[in-house]
Parts: sequence; C-alpha cells; structure tokens
Amino acid sequence: MKYKAIILIAIVTLVGSCHRSGSESDNLQNNKSKYPEPVNIDLNKIKERGSLVAIVDNSSTGYFIYKGRPMGYDYDLLKLFSDYLEVPLEIKFTPSIERAFEMLNNGEGDIIAYSLTVTKERKERVAFTSSHFTTRQMLVQKKPDNWYELTKDELEKSLIRNQVNLLGKQVHVRKHSSYINRLNSLAQEIGGDIIIVEEPDSVETEALIKKVADGTIEYTIADETVAIVNASYYPSIDVKTPISFPQKIAWAVRPNATKLLVEANAWLKKIKKEATFNVIYNKYFKSTRASTLRAKSDFSSFGGKSISQYDKYLKQVADSLGWDWRLLAAQMYRESKFDPNVKSWAGAIGLMQLVPETGRRFGAKDLYNPRQNILTAGNYLQYLDGLWFKTIKDDEERIKFVLASYNVGLGHVEDARNLANKYGADPTVWNDNVEKYLLLKSNRDYFTDPIVNSGYCRGDEPVNYVRDILLYYEQYKQLINS
Repeated sequence: MKYKAIILIAIVTLVGSCHRSGSESDNLQNNKSKYPEPVNIDLNKIKERGSLVAIVDNSSTGYFIYKGRPMGYDYDLLKLFSDYLEVPLEIKFTPSIERAFEMLNNGEGDIIAYSLTVTKERKERVAFTSSHFTTRQMLVQKKPDNWYELTKDELEKSLIRNQVNLLGKQVHVRKHSSYINRLNSLAQEIGGDIIIVEEPDSVETEALIKKVADGTIEYTIADETVAIVNASYYPSIDVKTPISFPQKIAWAVRPNATKLLVEANAWLKKIKKEATFNVIYNKYFKSTRASTLRAKSDFSSFGGKSISQYDKYLKQVADSLGWDWRLLAAQMYRESKFDPNVKSWAGAIGLMQLVPETGRRFGAKDLYNPRQNILTAGNYLQYLDGLWFKTIKDDEERIKFVLASYNVGLGHVEDARNLANKYGADPTVWNDNVEKYLLLKSNRDYFTDPIVNSGYCRGDEPVNYVRDILLYYEQYKQLINS
C-alpha cells in the first residue's frame, strides 16, 4: 500500500511514501556511506567570517516572525549564544530536517537549532550539544465531533490510551524524523504493524497537527512540548497518550567543530543555571494562551501573511522606490519596532524616526501620523537613492549606501568613500570596503584627514544599522511572502 504527498517548497518537489513499521526501512539514516565528510569550519573560522549561521525551522515555538520581530525558544537562546560568542547571528531557514543536516555539514550553516531529538543514528552524522530538556513523543489524535457533550469517561473510551490499539492504524509523520524509529520500535514491542505514512520532511509537524484537527488525517506524533502548545489552539485534539519515554532535546553542530561544541556546552551549562533560561522556556512552552494569540495573529509568520499594520503604506513606498516592501519593513522595525509614538533622544519621531527638519523638507506635517511618516521617509529614501545612483550603479550595493546615509548622513558616507579610494579599497562596494573606513572615522588619524569633511563619526552605528536591516530582511524574505 503506497501513499504519496507532494508539496512545493521553492522549486523542489518532494514525495512521501507509506510503509508498515517493523519492515526494513530505506531511510537515508541507514545509508551512512552516502554522507560526505563535513567541511572543516570551527569557531575560529566562524569568528573570522563574522557571523554565526544558525539553521532553523518555522514553528510556533522554535522560530517565527511576530509583528516584525524574530521570536521563538530557539531564536531567543541563539541570540544569547551569539552574544556570548561576540559574533552577529545569521538565520537560515529550511523546513526539511534532511536539508538541515546537509546545510550543516557542507558549511552553509554552523548550528542546527531545531530542538532535535537525540538519536543514535543522528549522532553518526552530527555532534549534539548538551541537552536543553527532555520531552516525550505524544500521539496526536482527534476527539469525537461531539466531545464537549461527552462525560470524561465517555471521552476517554473514545480515544487511544493503550498503545496496542495503534496496531493497524495509519500514523502520518515527517520523513527523516525521530518519530519513525520510535514507531518502528513500538511496533516491535507490541508485536504487530503500525502503518507509518511518511510525509515529505518539508511538511512541518505543526502542519500535520492541523490536519488531525481538520480531520484530514487521523494520527500524527509530536514532542510533548509542541503538542501541548498546539492543543491550546486546537481544542478538538488530544495529546495525552505517550508513545515514548523521555528523550533528550538538543542542538547540533558539525562533528569536527569541537571548539564550537565546547563553547556551546559551556554556555548552556551557564545559562541553565540562570533564571533567563526558565523565563524563555516558560514563555514558549508554558504560556499557552500567549502562544495561541501569536499563532493565530495576522502578523505571525506561522499563522498570517503580514509583518505590520502599516504594510499597505510600505508597499506604496516600495513601488515608487523599486524596493522590496519587506526591506522597508525591516528598516521600520530597526527604527521604531513599529511604534508610531516613539521619540529618540536626538528628537527623531515616529515609525521611520525622522527629525522634524527632514520631515518638513520631504512633506510631513505630523510625523506622529503613520501614513505621513512612512510616505515622507519614502520621499527621503528616494532622494538619497537618486544621489547615489550617480556613482553606485549596482542596485543591491546602492541600497546599503542609501540606508547608511539615512542613518548617519550623506557627508559621513562620502567621507568613507573618499578614504576607501585613498587607501586602495573599492568606493562602490560596501562590505569590507566603504564600511571599513566608516568604522575608522572614529580614529583621529582618519577623521582629521584633509579629505574628510564631516569629521568624527561613530561608524559602528551606521555599519550595524545596515547589517541589522539586511539580516531582518533576509528573515522576512524566508518566512513572509512578497
């Protein structure tokens, strides 16, 4: 008996299959000879590169975008870990577990922050950090349609509570997930077949939980932490039947990234002794009401399609600029966290943090008015883009110069270009060229150079500004449709 499930992720089509547990599996986990040696990138090379690249999945607990802000148990801890390492965090998203392992070992990422179940098979491919916590695998099943009319005893009798009753049942799980091995082991223990329907591993566990809630499939498996959160916003599902003993949950690094592993374990040992760890854990796994609100919000990458309530105006400005509106959303998040009433110590006002002089020059009467603030910022950005177009023809490079000028002023960026030209760097390239000399403008030897007209500059502010916006933009592109 075969089942196929087809899902389009980017341009890749994956096909799921069905088999009976207890039979020989053709999972890639068993084909160890197919795995290439991991690239040799450890902590020293990560620091030289200038960022820790984390591989994540989009879920209501691990990593998601909510009102423009990256959030989630794994994300919040990753931010703390990258701060501990003193390197910026870069996020790469893939819904595929198998693809995550490939990305890790070919050097596209440095750490998998998926809240992975630690298994013997996976330990042959990756090195796991110390465990974050333990959790059980739980059966996710739908309650009867009239469940709210039943007594407690009647409801219990309608549900699978004895794992033996899974014999002959179809259970849908992600391909390459640890749930497959557990179901096979369970089938051996209870002496029969459980029909495992392997969905493509690009299908997230929470999508399968939703299918159970919708009645599209009968059963799936989820970690208890995730199952409980999902039960809070799908009251028609039951998640109280365990199919495993407690299992370790951890992150993963390359087997040869020994220094990164040592630092990760040292940091985990430290953070787990602090209240911060429990606060983050409880925020995503215990505060089910808040998790429900986030998951159902229009402004969540998990449940919605919007970044902010100002997307309409951002799209209007983006059309005139020729920019992706999500880039403008990233800039707005960096400026004000979408608060239209914020005012900085320097007098910058509103969503796009415009000073009154700039606001008046480019058309605003009331910078606290969201529409006026955004459209005025668009006029200013268009002005800067027109100026830089004369010398920076590459669209992507020009965006960096425009953003830096928006933050620190045109004169300081021009100074950095002049210094770059003087010292043999490329004045039309931002990374490692103009940004380098903008940073050096806090050094007396550079800001007193005769070719510098605007004097001293704390260059780390505009450099971080550009970097942060582009990092947010990359995250938005991965999770929010254009």
